[in-house]
Amino acid sequence: MFSRPFAPGPVANRLQFPTDAGFLREPGGRLSHRRFFSLPRYNLPAAAVCISWTCSVPEELAVIAPAKIRRPSKSRVAPAPATVERRPDAAATEERRAALRARRQAFFARKIDFIPCRQFLAPEAEALASTPPPSAPARPAPEPSGRIDSYLAGLYETRLLSRDEEQFHFRRMNWLRFRAATERGRLDEKRATARQIDVVEALLSASEVERTILITSNLRLVVSIAKKFVNADDLFDELVAEGNVALMRAVDKFNFALGNRFSTYATYAIQRHFFRISHRGRQQRRRFTPADESLRSVPAAEPAQGCNSVQIDQLKELFTKFLGELEPREQQIVVARFGFDGRAPRTFRELGAEMGVCKERIRQIQTRAMEKIRGMATEAKLEQTVGDWL
Repeated sequence: MFSRPFAPGPVANRLQFPTDAGFLREPGGRLSHRRFFSLPRYNLPAAAVCISWTCSVPEELAVIAPAKIRRPSKSRVAPAPATVERRPDAAATEERRAALRARRQAFFARKIDFIPCRQFLAPEAEALASTPPPSAPARPAPEPSGRIDSYLAGLYETRLLSRDEEQFHFRRMNWLRFRAATERGRLDEKRATARQIDVVEALLSASEVERTILITSNLRLVVSIAKKFVNADDLFDELVAEGNVALMRAVDKFNFALGNRFSTYATYAIQRHFFRISHRGRQQRRRFTPADESLRSVPAAEPAQGCNSVQIDQLKELFTKFLGELEPREQQIVVARFGFDGRAPRTFRELGAEMGVCKERIRQIQTRAMEKIRGMATEAKLEQTVGDWL
């Protein structure tokens, strides 16, 4: 009797029992008993393991008895898996992922506005938006004058755009925004990569360059319109700043496909913005004017030293003469606008409804009448006379 390791034989020669013990007949009439272990149960590598022993006794005297299976002790506790240490760059990787998520969220929340045009869907759209027209010859800029020389000096260095150049820059700006919106629409909000975001942002940056060219070439238009709206309540610098804001908004809203010049659209938009500012200022002044009856009952303070009654009568007579030089419609508007008829001053809208014209026409007539009155006051040296009285 001897013991030696023995590799498993063919499956056909092996007898399996519920106890996982088996016998195998070897050549020569000998019986071999082998113990096959259950590999998955003991978490051993996928290799056939067995213990075998053989005997040379006759088959009739062989006592066949299943061997007992040796099971692992329950008291043995499997060792805890070792803690996997995080690599030094794991924290940096997590920071990059968080930054990409934040960038992705801001990228998809950004609003992209553009003026749609059928040309953008044509095969030659990219060629039209990328081929600039021939540059127009530079026109000599007029010399700036007045108290805003320092500001105008920088504006007159920028050349005005021709009609074709204006169309090209508007077409390219909106086409780049259209491309950016189209490319972003194809991306997944949760899986967009940094490279894909960079491509769309490059298109938007190029569109901002075109927008800047259109704005800087039309800043002189804002200055020329602001000069007409300067008064004691609205400073020139504030009007120019507000007009620049209206110009930026007009660049974004202008429909170049209609074929109109941008200066026509921008002039209307800037003037409307100035009208709203003037109307808002009048409302604020009226809001803070005391109209309570209790305040009216308070005795007025002694008036400051000024013109006497004779001088006031002379001023009234002179102003009546100025009004007589105006046209009947101009005289009616001036008297009603400033309340010289004893009634409350009326608005452009009220006078327009009364006279059957629009409020813009009433404003033009008032402006023309006030220029005439200023001219007559200058000829009469009224400012110097009143200064001598005071």
